[in-house]
Amino acid sequence: MNREKAQIVSGVVSVIGNAILFAVKFMVGLMTGSIALMADAWHTMSDSLTSIFTVVAAKLAAKKPDKEHPFGHGRWELVASIIMAGVLAIIGWEFTTQAIERLRNPEEGVIFGTLTLVITIISIVVKEAMAQFGFYLGKKHKNPVIIADAWHSRTDSLSSVAILIGIVITMFIDGLWWMDGVLAIICALAIFYAAFEVMKEAVTKILGEEPELDLQNKITAEALKIYDNDLKIHHLHIHDYITQKELTLHIMLEESMSIKEGHKIATSIENMIKEKFDMVATIHIEPLESVM
Repeated sequence: MNREKAQIVSGVVSVIGNAILFAVKFMVGLMTGSIALMADAWHTMSDSLTSIFTVVAAKLAAKKPDKEHPFGHGRWELVASIIMAGVLAIIGWEFTTQAIERLRNPEEGVIFGTLTLVITIISIVVKEAMAQFGFYLGKKHKNPVIIADAWHSRTDSLSSVAILIGIVITMFIDGLWWMDGVLAIICALAIFYAAFEVMKEAVTKILGEEPELDLQNKITAEALKIYDNDLKIHHLHIHDYITQKELTLHIMLEESMSIKEGHKIATSIENMIKEKFDMVATIHIEPLESVM
């Protein structure tokens, strides 16, 4: 399974599973009048909607580089992630306001019942299974969109855990009219957290990031096998286009070395980086005597 197929499979599984769970949760929410259950249901539906973005983004990101986009279309995955985060934030805000309104206007407590308990437990198990499946595919294929979608499933599972706790408590203690509002706020906070995590990862990749020290050390060690003098490798920067990564770096060579010799060394290092680290490298050469 390649990167594109993994994203499509993850999206389709999520759409189908979440649509079924939404229908069940929504029906129970209507029967009980619980804002928390309704929030949890729409949180589940948001997963289904954002999974559609996952499938669409997979198709867009798989397009080959062209004249207008020489680095490919992989960053469509990041655009999809940002859209997902925005949808989650809107849904979180909507249920926060509804929960506050419920707390400001006390009414007869919601009676959850055994059916609600069973449906909530099933939801927790199914959503966590979907999250684990998404995390597995996302990490295996280094795909931020699949991981973002998995986070949606994880937060839905956690919010259902909060509701489960509330249901159990209300089954043993009477008069907790405020429980439904509090649970709805907990669900909203889980949604906000998911939106923040997804947005942070996407924005970080768009802004660019410095390679981890371990990666820098590995590249330097491999480069020294090609040219055993101290290259003083520095100014490493990764430009992540998702389906393709570009690495720029500086090396220092003896000032007396000819352009032809320097070019040969730089080309050898670029080929090594492509072969061992799967990145397209561009190397800037500086004379050894210059100040970094």
